[in-house]
Amino acid sequence: MSLSTAEIIALGQKCLLGNVKRQPLAFVRGEGLKLWDADGRQYYDFVSGVAVCAFGHAPAFAAEVLAEQARTLWHVSNLYWNEPMVRLAELLTRASGLDRAYFCNSGAEANETAIKMVRKRSHDLHGPGRSDIVCAQKSFHGRTMGAISATGQAKLQEGFAPLLPGFRHVPFGDLQALREAVDETVCAVLLEPVQGEGGIVVPPDDYLPGAAALCRERGVSLVLDEIQTGLGRTGADFAFRRHGIVPHVLTLGKALGCGYPVGACLADEATASALGPGSHSTTLGGAPLAMALSLELTRRLLEPAFLARVEACGRHFVQRLQELQARRPDVVEAVRGLGLMLGLALKIPAAPVTEALAELGFLVNATAGSVLRFVPPLTTTQEDVDRLAEALAAALERVKPKGA
Repeated sequence: MSLSTAEIIALGQKCLLGNVKRQPLAFVRGEGLKLWDADGRQYYDFVSGVAVCAFGHAPAFAAEVLAEQARTLWHVSNLYWNEPMVRLAELLTRASGLDRAYFCNSGAEANETAIKMVRKRSHDLHGPGRSDIVCAQKSFHGRTMGAISATGQAKLQEGFAPLLPGFRHVPFGDLQALREAVDETVCAVLLEPVQGEGGIVVPPDDYLPGAAALCRERGVSLVLDEIQTGLGRTGADFAFRRHGIVPHVLTLGKALGCGYPVGACLADEATASALGPGSHSTTLGGAPLAMALSLELTRRLLEPAFLARVEACGRHFVQRLQELQARRPDVVEAVRGLGLMLGLALKIPAAPVTEALAELGFLVNATAGSVLRFVPPLTTTQEDVDRLAEALAAALERVKPKGA
């Protein structure tokens, strides 16, 4: 007999590590934008596994790909070649304009790979002493020791000292601060094109082009963390495409596996050459089961017509949020984001609003304290957005600002 929501939570609280503050919800089934909990209640999911489930929940085509590959070959290790791995590498390098791909199991691992790659590249060129990496304040690059050292949020680093040395942090979007930080001890600049955990923050239009020009001028590597923004989330194949640049290194995750654990680090030939045989590896990276799924997902995510639909839905979403801002300037401060990676900055804490939305059957994530983050499946329709907008207006009515 299946467990109820209360029973699942009670068992989990007894047996699981308490490292995550979970909402009191336990899901047992999903289809597209919808989720059902263990008690049979339906929700519209505008979190999508934190920007992971690009095609929604349980897409039939993905299940078929997994089943077909599972009947053929699961894992042989990276001691050998396999066809899905090299086909996915060819697709991603061709699409991104980079030359080489490395596959791993998560976005954090992809960023760890990038950190090692740019430091090794600098060591090969200049010897020791030029290994610092400049990152942004309020950034998020993962929870492993290297990735958390690169992350620009002290609250996530507290208690884990000593962190990996050699990272410095400057205000995001401030090109002059970046210019002042990149000196002769720096080997790379690591940035998110849009900060996700930092509150859906979009930098000025000249920021990424300016960062790319600065890196060329100073002879350092530009690493873009597109784990959240990549593969259609902003309405473009990669967020850097909007700026007419190509980084030296690009990290991907989330939508690359749509719930299956896959990450990737792409690089140009010169930078990638720093990691020769024996310098870096992972047992499960590039396994046929993961690669076959990611190959089909990526093919679909990069279709121009699909990206155009994401862009159109994102514009409609922004319009509905701006309408709400005009009606409720007492609680809504700003609308931010690109494509279907959007944020509603509030003048009140966001958590009570997410709780009110959950009571209404809509799942939304709170980030940076006062920002509602919307990262729904990329298959979300304008009608779905309209439902959410109505629920959001009702939720804000339930959560009154202080003094109201």
